[in-house]
Amino acid sequence: MKNIFIIGSKGIPSNYGGFETFVEKLTECRVSEEIKYHVSCLAKDNEEFSHNNARCFNVNVPNIGPAKAVYYDIFALKKVLKYIEENNINDAVIYILACRIGPFLGKYKKQAKKLGAKIFVNPDGHEWKRAKWNAFIRQYWKLSEKLMVKHADLLICDSKNIEKYIKEDYKQYNPNTTFLAYGAETSKSTLNDDSKELVDWYNDKGLKKKEYYLVVGRFVPENNYEIMIKEFMKSDTKKDFAIITNVEKNKFYEKLRETTNFEKDERIKFVGTVYNQELLKKIRENAYAYLHGHEVGGTNPSLLEALATTDLNVLLNVGFNKEVGEDGAVYFDKADGSLSNLINELEDIKKEKTESLSEKAKERITNEYSWEIIIDKYEKLFMNK
Repeated sequence: MKNIFIIGSKGIPSNYGGFETFVEKLTECRVSEEIKYHVSCLAKDNEEFSHNNARCFNVNVPNIGPAKAVYYDIFALKKVLKYIEENNINDAVIYILACRIGPFLGKYKKQAKKLGAKIFVNPDGHEWKRAKWNAFIRQYWKLSEKLMVKHADLLICDSKNIEKYIKEDYKQYNPNTTFLAYGAETSKSTLNDDSKELVDWYNDKGLKKKEYYLVVGRFVPENNYEIMIKEFMKSDTKKDFAIITNVEKNKFYEKLRETTNFEKDERIKFVGTVYNQELLKKIRENAYAYLHGHEVGGTNPSLLEALATTDLNVLLNVGFNKEVGEDGAVYFDKADGSLSNLINELEDIKKEKTESLSEKAKERITNEYSWEIIIDKYEKLFMNK
């Protein structure tokens, strides 16, 4: 039996975060009977429970702001090492999601080595580039990433661009890396166009099928909402721009209100969050086009979901997005007029062209990013290491 310990996600059952959904799918769709998953879960107690036949163990840490995630990973890692030792498990894999505990990993790596356990790390994206962090925290994230790379037995990169960056920036450590993407749902929504949930949502938000551009994602500056909103406002489209995100108590929202005056354009609609996944999938399917402005990080789950569902995808032209979308999407850059001119062109796009792009996008997701394919690759990796 191969024991795989996963730490770094908030745990399962998932609440639709990227890493949480990944762990949910990995455990739920497990095929090999030779793999036993152990999953750390951020909680207010230290109980254990079973979910998807995985052993889930709660980790209770104090609420101390940004450092809470660091404490959580360290406490979880300590619990894992203790469990491995007490249960005489040799040949375990400890899979750490994200690079938060680099300065502390050297000490625990020695313990893991003594117990015959290997440490795998998913470096995620460029956390140190995120605008929400101050200069000190950014320096910590960069140092932590460096030391995670140094001590990992294997780095599992969900983006080829991230793998290239790791190999180039940390070549002094000769890092052992592999590319293994994040997964996406490929099934269509169970809802119909006349389903009550969808009709009620459209009526409430003032939207109609194929009459809106859509974005779904975290409301943070590095996802380029300011550029997308300003450019959309400059375009001639009569369609709406539906923005599914949480803006409550968000300083960035107030800043955008001042810099863009989006409230004066009735096409710009902040429509809140949608946690019903079948409804969200149907909203994606019915969008005229999906806009994606993410530029920090690896393979983005919301991009995969868009390519799997929305016919027309309009992506910021950066390596992370281009490697996923390839020729199944159209691209804009951050130059003034790039996106607004593209939106104007898309108003007259021929149906055949849209169908061709949609087909290529869905084919790409099915062949390279479906959960079945990703889970099969993970299980083979875990069993052969």
